[in-house]
Amino acid sequence: MRIAESAAIVTGGASGLGAATAAKLAELGADVYAVDLPSALDVLTDEQRADHRVTYIAADVTAEDEVQSVVDTSTRARPLRVIVNCAGIAPPAKILSRDGAHDLAQFRRVVSVNLTGTFTVVALGAEAIAQADPDQDGQRGVIINTASIAAFDGQEGQAAYAASKAAVVGMTLPAARDLARYGIRICTIAPGMVETPLLAGVSDAFKAGLTSGVQFPARMGKPSEFAQLAVSIIEHDYLNGETIRMDGGLRMAPR
Repeated sequence: MRIAESAAIVTGGASGLGAATAAKLAELGADVYAVDLPSALDVLTDEQRADHRVTYIAADVTAEDEVQSVVDTSTRARPLRVIVNCAGIAPPAKILSRDGAHDLAQFRRVVSVNLTGTFTVVALGAEAIAQADPDQDGQRGVIINTASIAAFDGQEGQAAYAASKAAVVGMTLPAARDLARYGIRICTIAPGMVETPLLAGVSDAFKAGLTSGVQFPARMGKPSEFAQLAVSIIEHDYLNGETIRMDGGLRMAPR
């Protein structure tokens, strides 16, 4: 599917996977609307602020009215054809620890952001994409969600995160089936250990421990590689309803 001259929404677009994806889509000619929380937009780099190909919008993916406003804004100049959901949180907590049972409010918050927030953007975004004119093959758009390899082999302290990401994986195929009649494809990327700002301050020794199970190449992934994969999915018209691991062959240990 053609990226140029289309509108694209990228959630979690201020940093990490989202920022790399927003920049790549803009480079390829899309009008990009990068969505993130106000606190994330406050710390945008000078380079990001200078890139007028990307419009940054403060919004919470768990707020339906804010998501709808983003969708409405994105369709004013060009048809919305691309959505990449990168917004997510991963606070660690064991189901039972010395402090007691897992905080249930925290569990609900993780599910709200990672699952319900993703679904909200999918549903409201798909409604807008369905209004676009189809191309010669009947395609109107592509949606990409972000899960995690924790959906398959979550570690200790990742029960909430793994459950929310497994649900994103689980909704991929039925979503593809629901949206097929509108010419909308949907896939999910499940990244492994990726070099994001959250890990920028840790030691090389700590990073080595995180990547010890990576088969090849024996390093952390790069946000640019996530963006590259997202673009490949968008441009590959026969990819649909699939979850793709991007992890260098990593299978995570229990801890």
